[in-house]
Amino acid sequence: MVDAALHPAAPERIKVLWFLPTHGDSRYLGTVEGGRAVDLPYLAQVAQAADQLGYYGALLPTGRSCEDSWVTASALTPLTKNLRFLVAVRPGLQSPTLAARMTATLDRFSNGRLLINVVTGGDPAENAGDGIFLSHSERYAVTDEFLRVYKALLAGETVNYQGEHIRIEDGRLLFPPLQAPHPPLYFGGSSEAGIRVAAETVDKYLTWGEPPAQVAEKVAVVREAAAKAGREVSFGIRLHVIVRESEAEAWAAADSLISRLDDETIQKAQAVFARMDSVGQSRMSALHGGDRSKLEISPNLWAGVGLVRGGAGTALVGDPDTVAARIDEYRSLGIDTFILSGYPHLEEAYRFGALVLPRLPLDHPIPSRDATVNTGPFGETIAGSERPSAPARLASAS
Repeated sequence: MVDAALHPAAPERIKVLWFLPTHGDSRYLGTVEGGRAVDLPYLAQVAQAADQLGYYGALLPTGRSCEDSWVTASALTPLTKNLRFLVAVRPGLQSPTLAARMTATLDRFSNGRLLINVVTGGDPAENAGDGIFLSHSERYAVTDEFLRVYKALLAGETVNYQGEHIRIEDGRLLFPPLQAPHPPLYFGGSSEAGIRVAAETVDKYLTWGEPPAQVAEKVAVVREAAAKAGREVSFGIRLHVIVRESEAEAWAAADSLISRLDDETIQKAQAVFARMDSVGQSRMSALHGGDRSKLEISPNLWAGVGLVRGGAGTALVGDPDTVAARIDEYRSLGIDTFILSGYPHLEEAYRFGALVLPRLPLDHPIPSRDATVNTGPFGETIAGSERPSAPARLASAS
């Protein structure tokens, strides 16, 4: 464990978000076996489960492998009550004025439940397919210019801007967002250029789930860069979770998740990741090197997901107390926001929501058992006439 005394900036409370798998969901990675249709009814189930369980929000991924995040969030907003939606803007793919109008509209229509994920994009092949032919450094330069215009528009300013990549004349929003000056801006970038953009423009810096020592180093670097820019940023982390009632069950579930995965599929996936110019993706891939024999890279931190999944490739694996303790370890480093997912996403949302959320120091409420109409959950009635009794460990906890 990391000594919290060494990190006086550790937040007392945390936010926990879930994930909407608009690029697919399954019981097994790397195969069609166990796959399920990810259509609007299924995504609504996941979103409504997260909403009812008390998650703060849900991340919607972006890219050509996904259903469009803005259309999806717009469809799910009226089906949920409190859940916030973390949706991507794409510098270089959208104009900042169009993105600002989309942001303001969805923020108003969702009654202030919009969060913004600023995604620069790290796959040159995908970028080319979207008409973006910019180098790594140029993409971050565009991101910097985009955010300066975008933030000013959302804050109600009239914008006249001439940059190297973006030119705006008399840019204005007629209908402002509900959240002032704008919905919170989330951003991840592990390169020097990415860290500079984060330090100067965004609200929350996101890292993928690296081992705690590496996360601590990254937090320190970003915090120092922000201080030099006269700003403060907060920190979030993107992780998968595999939680079961015992350690043995959790590790068995991890093994099962990649049990249909063959070496050829792993090699193909790693080749795709290698072509990317994303520093964050390089750091993720280096944690395991495509070797399925080296997957527990830190206590209870398992890199099996990253064998075939880009981006977030690590999972916290264990029983509820262990997973809660690992989350607290990251909290002690300064992480106040945890964006989680698990396979399949509907079932794992319930597992984590029931087994771990009540053990965490949350800054958002989760439903109380006493608030339910029938004072449940209590399991199926016995013989149609009696409620089952609670085990001693649960009775004492209540």
